[in-house]
Amino acid sequence: MRRLIETVFVRHLGNPWLSPLSDAAILPNRLEPDHDLVFTSNGVTVQPLFFPGGNIGSLAVHGTINDLAVSGAKPLYLSVNTFLEEGLPLAQLQQIIASMAEAARACDVHVVTGDTKVLPRGLCGGIYFGISGIGVRPRGLTLGSDQIQAGDAVLVSGPVGDHGIAVLLAREQFGLSGTLESDSASVLPLTQAVLDLPGLRSMRDPTRGGLATVLHEIALATGLGIQLMAEQIPIRGSVQSVCDMLGYDPLYLACEGRVVAIVAAREADEALRLWQDLPQGREARRIGTVVPDHRRVLIKNEWGGERTLQELEDDPLPRIC
Repeated sequence: MRRLIETVFVRHLGNPWLSPLSDAAILPNRLEPDHDLVFTSNGVTVQPLFFPGGNIGSLAVHGTINDLAVSGAKPLYLSVNTFLEEGLPLAQLQQIIASMAEAARACDVHVVTGDTKVLPRGLCGGIYFGISGIGVRPRGLTLGSDQIQAGDAVLVSGPVGDHGIAVLLAREQFGLSGTLESDSASVLPLTQAVLDLPGLRSMRDPTRGGLATVLHEIALATGLGIQLMAEQIPIRGSVQSVCDMLGYDPLYLACEGRVVAIVAAREADEALRLWQDLPQGREARRIGTVVPDHRRVLIKNEWGGERTLQELEDDPLPRIC
C-alpha cells in the first residue's frame, strides 16, 4: 500500500504537507498564530459493519480523531461523506449514525458538514464512510520521525491485535467465536497525557498493518533500526491463541485504540507512569529501543533468539478498518 501511495498519489500530488505521509498534515494557521491547523482524512470500509466493541460508525470517528491526536492536536470538527448501498435496512443506518454521534460527543468533537450518495446494490458493502477531521495544536510542537534518535525507547499503550481478531471473529469465517472486543476508542487522553514531555519524539496509531508496520515506517523514515523485546509486548492470550490456530502474527494486526510512542530513554518511565495512571493505559509497556546499527525491525525472545519482522507485502485481513 505504501509503495502504491508513493508511486501514484505522491508522484502526482506531492507537496510539503502531503509528502511526509504522516497520520495528519500540519498546516499554517494565519488566523491564530499560536496554533497550527492539523488536518486528516480516512476511508472506512470495515466488514462486518458491526463487531464486538463497536461498529463502522464509532470506528470512523475514533480512527479520524486518533490520527489528529497522535499528531499532537486537539480534534475539533469532522466532515462525514456517506456511501449507502441500496437496501441497507434503515434500522442499521440509525444504529450506525447514533454510534457515530455518541463517539463524537464523548470526544467533544462536532460533525459540521458532509455528503451522502446512494450506490446500486452490489457496489458497496452496506455503507462506507469518507471522513475528514481538523484540529489545532500549539505552534512550535516538534513531533515526527525527524526527531527520533538512537537510544530512544519504544512504548505501546496497551495490548496489540485486539481489533483485528475481534473483526475476524465477527466474520465467522472459521467457525470460531469468543468474547474479545475491539479496542476501538479515542486515544486523545493518552496523547494529551504525555504531550508536555520534552523527550517525546513521535506518536503513531498502529492501525492497518499493526505495530510491525508502524515500526517499519519509522525505520524507513529515520534510517535507524528498532530492537523489540518479545516478552514485553502486551498481547492477550485469546488473541495469540487465534493467531496460532490461523497462522497470523498479532504484531501485524490492526489496533484502533492504541498509541506507539518514541520517547527519550530518560523519560520512558515517566511516560509509562502517565499512561498507566489512565484507564486506557494500564497495560502500557516499554517494548523496545531505537538502535543505530541497522535499519531493520528485530525482535528478540526471552531465550535470546532473534528474528526480523519483515515489511508487510499484503494486508493479512483486508477491510479491517
